[in-house]
Amino acid sequence: MRDLDYVAAVTATGGGRTVWLGGIAVPHRRLVLRWLRRQALRLADGHGRHLPPGSPWLRARDVRPVTFHGSDAPEELRAWAGDEERQDEAICTLESGHPALLTVVDPAVGLRVTLAGWPVGSAHPPPLY
Repeated sequence: MRDLDYVAAVTATGGGRTVWLGGIAVPHRRLVLRWLRRQALRLADGHGRHLPPGSPWLRARDVRPVTFHGSDAPEELRAWAGDEERQDEAICTLESGHPALLTVVDPAVGLRVTLAGWPVGSAHPPPLY
């Protein structure tokens, strides 16, 4: 059995409620970023379309879909997922023992979607709201 040293999660907050959309535990920080990038693209690509079924990758389920009311949040998710510099920053942040976070906002309805990865047992757990 492998040690699971990192956790990743995606949440949505709106109307005073936070909803868990999905998450995983993995043995390496690069797998955290790989999963978060996949989820960012999946959520962005689902804007206005039906999302494909979940992936069996690492026995992890894909996050539940979110309905965005504008294109700002999906475009920001795509930009983050495709930006090598931001991915490198996230890896360095995880390596230092801190959480790597991305929050996008759908201003039309005030929906906030947060993608987070952090080391298990971190002294700095992420705020997922």
